[in-house]
Amino acid sequence: MRQPEANFAKQNLGKHMNEYIHIGKLVATFGVQGELILQHVLGKKTPLKNVEAIFVENLKGSYLPYFVEQSKGRTVDEIVVKLEGLHSREAAHTLVQKKVWLLEADFRKLAAAQSPMALIGFSVIADGENIGPITGVNEQPHQILLEVDLNGNEALIPLHEESLLKIDQKRKEVHVQLPEGLLDLYR
Repeated sequence: MRQPEANFAKQNLGKHMNEYIHIGKLVATFGVQGELILQHVLGKKTPLKNVEAIFVENLKGSYLPYFVEQSKGRTVDEIVVKLEGLHSREAAHTLVQKKVWLLEADFRKLAAAQSPMALIGFSVIADGENIGPITGVNEQPHQILLEVDLNGNEALIPLHEESLLKIDQKRKEVHVQLPEGLLDLYR
């Protein structure tokens, strides 16, 4: 049973952006009952099991909670989701192309361990130095770019076979060997 909306909002007010994880966007309506297709990067076919709400970015940096009535995994990167209060295709269509975020705790429950997105929140370690936390992941055809908060600047750290030394799940660290001078671009 879900909490009343006022209590849910009160508990989640003041959450910082880094406590939300961007997982994808609503790409289309599905059927005539107000269902939507959520294209996601969770790394596996999954429903939004035990997720009370998703957060839809209405304006940049503004996340509105939508309570999940039901959901089912459609493919490895799509979920069909029914949100409370949306009972028609027209009502659901107002959310199409909107970005979707989850609370970090919900994201951790759903993301596949091998998914690059599961690295969000880990620290990047290069030459024994903590570079900063991973705030996002961009998957490219031949490599992954880690978005890292480097002293308030966003740094893009390439992650591929040659640069990845190890991933320490216990310590939540990604150890890398970086090309000389790369960090100087961001400092």
